[in-house]
Amino acid sequence: MNRFKFLFVGLAFLGMAAFPAVAGSYGVDFVTKTMVYAIFALSLELLVGTTGLVCFGQAAFFGIGAYAAVLLSPQSDAASVFWLLPAALACAGLFALLVGALSLRTKGAYFIMVTLAFAQMAYYVVHDTPLGGGTDGIYLMFKPVLGAWLDLDKPLALYGFTWTCLLVVFGFLALLNRSRFGRALAGIRVNEQRMRATGFSTYPYKLAAFVLSGAIAGLAGFLFAVKDGFVNPELMSWHLSGAVLIMIILGGLGHLRGALVGAFAFALLQEFFKSEAVFGSMAKHWHLGLGLSIIASVVLLPSGLVGVPQQIRARLTGRSQTHGVDDAST
Repeated sequence: MNRFKFLFVGLAFLGMAAFPAVAGSYGVDFVTKTMVYAIFALSLELLVGTTGLVCFGQAAFFGIGAYAAVLLSPQSDAASVFWLLPAALACAGLFALLVGALSLRTKGAYFIMVTLAFAQMAYYVVHDTPLGGGTDGIYLMFKPVLGAWLDLDKPLALYGFTWTCLLVVFGFLALLNRSRFGRALAGIRVNEQRMRATGFSTYPYKLAAFVLSGAIAGLAGFLFAVKDGFVNPELMSWHLSGAVLIMIILGGLGHLRGALVGAFAFALLQEFFKSEAVFGSMAKHWHLGLGLSIIASVVLLPSGLVGVPQQIRARLTGRSQTHGVDDAST
């Protein structure tokens, strides 16, 4: 990561850390939600941008983390973050292990359809059985605490905890991508057959990445459940899997910072097109404006939003821009 990328990421996290000092309750709630989605986007970036596995069932791991946070919480007292958070990650990771062990034996469109099928199975388990409260969902009666140090029922405490989780996940993935394991994943993305020819057994690497991705998505689901205090089956719908895939494409595949930018850009576009002050009665058709914006970004920004500076430099210098995914470590 060059100096500009370090500076961009550092300023982004410093800006998020300082934001509550100048924002109201709505702004804090909005950025908290967006940081949760940024963690979710980073989980999928590990699969798609780093490993080259297009998963369309990521919402299942997100939803399992959310449901685990609610179902494992006691009904009479607040649970401790110390054990509830690892339990939620373990539930999401174990389901990812099951799904990955079976789906990674397929490739291409078949892999996409198998992951979608598993996600739909998880969706219908919570939708059609008493386990997840059916279509009504279930409430988190007491939000987790960590002794007297941390009470996630307080918006600013939850904001700080979510910011810390995002920073840890980003830093962890940046280090992972620069490690031997990360380089192996990048090699699998570029040419899996060549990796096998050099002596790498690619299946364990892909499975480990799949489980890590599922656990990180479970972390995002846990934070979402704590923030809203409520979960329902829509957290596992294929629509959410599609939305998070759009986030990383919008930001720029192959870049961790692209997942951050994409999550915030997607959330801001949603808020913009939902605004009745701007669009009046047309705001109820916000999906149309959002869809057209995403189509325009794909056509005009083939490298995503993080590729805009490079695209501008290329036009100013008269050079042709190189398309494709580059170093995934940033």
